[in-house]
Amino acid sequence: MSDLPRKAVTRTAKLAALPLGFAGRATLGLGKRLGGRPADEVATELQERTAEQLFKVLGELKGGAMKFGQALSVFESALPEDIAGPYRAALTKLQEAAPPMPARTVHRVLAEQLGKDWRSMFASFEDTPAAAASIGQVHRAVWSDGRQVAVKVQYPGAGDALLSDLSQLGRVARLFGPLVPGMDVKPLLAELRARVAEELDYALEATAQHAHAREFAGDPDVEVPDVVHQAEQVLVTEWMDGVPLSEVISGGSREMRDRAGQLLAHFLFAGPARTGLLHADPHPGNFRLLTDDGPASGWRLGVLDFGTVDRLPEGLPLPIGTALRLALAGDAEEVYRMLRAEGFVKPTIELDAEAVLDYLRPIIEPAGREEFGFDRAWMRTQAARIADPRSPAHQLGKQLNLPPSYLLIHRVTLSTVGVLCQLGAEVRLRAELEEWLPGFDPDGAASSG
Repeated sequence: MSDLPRKAVTRTAKLAALPLGFAGRATLGLGKRLGGRPADEVATELQERTAEQLFKVLGELKGGAMKFGQALSVFESALPEDIAGPYRAALTKLQEAAPPMPARTVHRVLAEQLGKDWRSMFASFEDTPAAAASIGQVHRAVWSDGRQVAVKVQYPGAGDALLSDLSQLGRVARLFGPLVPGMDVKPLLAELRARVAEELDYALEATAQHAHAREFAGDPDVEVPDVVHQAEQVLVTEWMDGVPLSEVISGGSREMRDRAGQLLAHFLFAGPARTGLLHADPHPGNFRLLTDDGPASGWRLGVLDFGTVDRLPEGLPLPIGTALRLALAGDAEEVYRMLRAEGFVKPTIELDAEAVLDYLRPIIEPAGREEFGFDRAWMRTQAARIADPRSPAHQLGKQLNLPPSYLLIHRVTLSTVGVLCQLGAEVRLRAELEEWLPGFDPDGAASSG
């Protein structure tokens, strides 16, 4: 594949083929069952083939389809184990890789963006990509001054592809229901579409990344590579080694998992307080665990890809921390009042305050303990409780509203919790909240940025 498939008919056909493929495999499965094969064996094979086709198509299309797949992948922890098993390998692959753009296309983009003598800017440039993502791929190089750098090159036609994919995916959104039980994926698609223009703008990304690199320079816990050069479709940043979080998830030691989880929780809350920006793409491919020969307490979190950020000049909103503190204290009436004031409960809806608090208690449990063990079983329990139409939590949840200003914060928090559950990490979340979340510290000492 030389470029992104840009013609809408080609991309639409690939996406439209997904339901047909699913239906064909279901018919094949029925035939095999009639032939005497055990139903569970056939079901597992169907899941495996479905996962292969789904993520092969998403990965090949890159653009919005792959971006959507990456957004879904962090919710893998919520899947029932019999469904999650076959999907896990395909999801992990999607987080870290995609079919590469040919060298000749890369060279053409670099010449257009940096000038015909672009090679003079580098001491060396590796044509084979080191990583590929939803709208671009990364090449390792050495800058003219000897610095190791990462060169992110945007796929030609990425903008058109993103918009086209997300429009088409909206039409087949029901196919992704089994991946995220109880969650309506259409708002996720709408939000991703709204962020497309911002993510395509490498000037905005460079500004956000530089702000983080400057703020966390010399930090004992977080490292962000600084920006070296930026053009409209090319972004050059300092290179960063480290263990990808996807590798920590798949095979990391207990020490690695716990340290990575603690650092991830720390960055989620410290980042907005210190920079006024929320890194809004928390899938494992965007993080590295920077280990050394010293104790795990000295390991750091490397953070990549600032293409999507939420701008929060005052840090995370004060009502989040205040409501969370009050909920943990059992003040149902005040929590309910705040939720109404912030728009989580619409004016036309009347709910029982104690029932709302009962709905929230299991979700906020990690914030109430000194240390909490995140794992897939806990995540699945939460997802099942809210997804089961027979459960009071499901009925109440349908009556709650998510205000637009909280949409990205909610998704980032939920996604980060999903990654923590994939890690199976023991995390001291409460300590991070007390230090960094405005309104949470009962003494009123939480940092506000």
